[in-house]
Amino acid sequence: MPTVELSAGRVHYAERGEGPPVVLLHGLLMNHTVWDEVIGKLPEGFRYVLPDLPLGSHPEPLRAGTDLTLRGLNQLIADFLAALDLRDVTLVHSDWGGGLFLTAYGLDERVGRLIVLPCEAFANFPPGLPGKTAIVGAALPGGITMALKQLRVRWLRSSPLLFGWMARYPLGDEIIRGWTDPGLRDKRIRRDLLAYARSRRNKAELIANTEALRDFRGEALILWSSAGKVMPREHGRRLAELIPRARLVEIDDAYVLSMLDQPAAVAAAMSAFLTGAVIEHS
Repeated sequence: MPTVELSAGRVHYAERGEGPPVVLLHGLLMNHTVWDEVIGKLPEGFRYVLPDLPLGSHPEPLRAGTDLTLRGLNQLIADFLAALDLRDVTLVHSDWGGGLFLTAYGLDERVGRLIVLPCEAFANFPPGLPGKTAIVGAALPGGITMALKQLRVRWLRSSPLLFGWMARYPLGDEIIRGWTDPGLRDKRIRRDLLAYARSRRNKAELIANTEALRDFRGEALILWSSAGKVMPREHGRRLAELIPRARLVEIDDAYVLSMLDQPAAVAAAMSAFLTGAVIEHS
């Protein structure tokens, strides 16, 4: 994997294709492989860039003391875009919604369009039972290590407390090994995750920072799931109403990780948006 040096440390990323940049983000205890079922179905003529964010499954720890609060992670994303000199980016959000705050922090100058899959928004930080489980695990000595080991047990990860409400269909052992190996191998990876998970969040500020998207002037596709309990369906509709140039498309029979539950439908909607084709409004 290629890497880029930032003030925070070395960030690994995958990429394919050439053309206007599309940067695809991922969620907590995941990495770029969450997009494996979709990336090959997206149209040619774009440069797809998939960074491994320091959310617990990144291959290399960042520098000790790096700011990994929501603001700090937004700065890291902005620095990543700048380091690769990516402009007019289509930024794709999933699960972790902190990147939606680039506009609130005045860091979205390189972002031209948004694609927003089910993710944290408004006051839904941490989201649902899985998010609250992660926060509890972060507060307990050895809790993150225990959670990583539990994710490797199929029946445990299918619990609503872990990934049972994240994915409509069971996640395979191979992808889970890739997500859990870094944290089990290196305590500094767990340190980075804990720095984020233990950072403070203010409900009113979370709502205000989400609502700052009313100032985003680019086009947006809100590609939300119609089912699931972790990312409320109404949040997708609220985001579509909030962002001036947004359209809403809902994916059926999918939870948060719709790119794994329904990769063909997700790829089709993303492709239509990227190429400017007419897509169905919901």
